Amino acid sequence: MSKTVLIIGASRGLGLGLAKRFASEGWQVIATARDPQRASELKAIANIRIEPLDIDDAEGVDALARQLSGTTLDVLYINAGTSGARTLSAETASREEVSQLFMTNAVAPVRLARRMLPLVDPRTGVIIFMSSIMGSVEAGPGMGMPLYGASKAALNHLTRTFVADLGEATGLTVLSMHPGWVKTDMGGAEAPLDIETSCRGMVEQVTRAVGQGGHRFIDYQGETLPW
Repeated sequence: MSKTVLIIGASRGLGLGLAKRFASEGWQVIATARDPQRASELKAIANIRIEPLDIDDAEGVDALARQLSGTTLDVLYINAGTSGARTLSAETASREEVSQLFMTNAVAPVRLARRMLPLVDPRTGVIIFMSSIMGSVEAGPGMGMPLYGASKAALNHLTRTFVADLGEATGLTVLSMHPGWVKTDMGGAEAPLDIETSCRGMVEQVTRAVGQGGHRFIDYQGETLPW
């Protein structure tokens, strides 16, 4: 029996790469895109179900949960996020830019996870939040994009709170995942990793994590990262 994954934010970049990889390994893939009509590469994947979603839209998240009612998710992969301008800093960012960055990268993913939680297999399910080494309070400073890093640090903190609220009796596994420095619109052309290599590694880590329980901050190769 094939397993089912819901990938939030899959129209391009790492989300698209994850959709392709999971599909190639025989998973039933449900993927979201803000505008499915424009997600031509996503639509080209065989046996994929595409649903519209803007992760910041709470009503849209509720609608998706209702649409998927009765579906059991083996994996919930929350990839949607935003980098903001590379030059954003505490000194230069507007109130609106800060609000957008922290809502999309930190608040909305955890809100979505709570809303989708009843659909995730409570015994062996895996929930993945796409984080970043830049969100490490220990390792991230000095890597650039300080406000982006701060938003991912906030995501890590809220994720740990989410896991604490689950309680010790849960069988769920939660991963905060760093995909590596990848050639994407955000990572840039100078990044050493291609999307396929990163996504192959991330799917491998997700598959290994099934049934392990607990919460870990790791990269696409399974290396533990400092909080």
